Amino acid sequence: MTARLADITARIEGIRQLGAVVNAMKGIASARAHVARDQVTAVDSYAATLAAAMAQVIGSKAQVGTDTADTPTGLLVFCAEQGFAGAFSERVLDTIPADAPLFLIGTRGLSVAASRDITPDWHAALPSHSTGMPKLAEAITTAIFAAMAKGDIGSLDVIHTSWEAGRPSVAQHRLLPLDLSALPAPTGADVLTQLPRTALIEGLSQDYLHALITRAALHAFAAENEARMQAMTAAGHQIEDELAVFEARLRHVRQSAITAEIIELGTGAAAAGPAR
Repeated sequence: MTARLADITARIEGIRQLGAVVNAMKGIASARAHVARDQVTAVDSYAATLAAAMAQVIGSKAQVGTDTADTPTGLLVFCAEQGFAGAFSERVLDTIPADAPLFLIGTRGLSVAASRDITPDWHAALPSHSTGMPKLAEAITTAIFAAMAKGDIGSLDVIHTSWEAGRPSVAQHRLLPLDLSALPAPTGADVLTQLPRTALIEGLSQDYLHALITRAALHAFAAENEARMQAMTAAGHQIEDELAVFEARLRHVRQSAITAEIIELGTGAAAAGPAR
């Protein structure tokens, strides 16, 4: 009986420690998602400023770059970097065609892709903190321009997960060529520039693309952490249920031990006879 009590007590302690780890992971994921959402707002403001500047320089009647009919459309795909996020990566990979040139972000997503016999043309890890997204976007931009220069891709779509109304939503939209029809209408007189107009347009376009990629990375980062929060919440409920079961079992075993001890004491007293 004593050994059984010790085993159940040890199991309860282990479950409580696991619960503490789950709560810590949930708290970290919550903080990271919150920071990333705030940074999306900042990047949106930066992208809007660049869009306004481009509209002033080139208007909104054309595209930067053109689709090349005889080259495929590449896919920039953001998957999960770490585990404990449910089917985050699987949901994203379900949307991609098998033969598309693939730029894959996320170590966990790379592992899932390998299990599906999907080999990306280029891949990178998603930073563990949202402050690393601009540097990641720079590396992605370099890889994309290199692939376009070699003629491997003629256009590029991005696929990432957003978190909307408490649920994940996989979004896909065109990154390249930049669609300038979405730019705001130019206002005021033509701007005066010291740079050649072509160089200015190219520089603004690259900065704008960098902002769009950074925004997609932040959305994916926030969504992954939201998914991890959801998974940890479900795990927390399961841990609470399991803890309740073992605590009830402990109470039952203790009650049985007390009852057995009372019976033993009563039996011993009866055997000893009345006191003289």
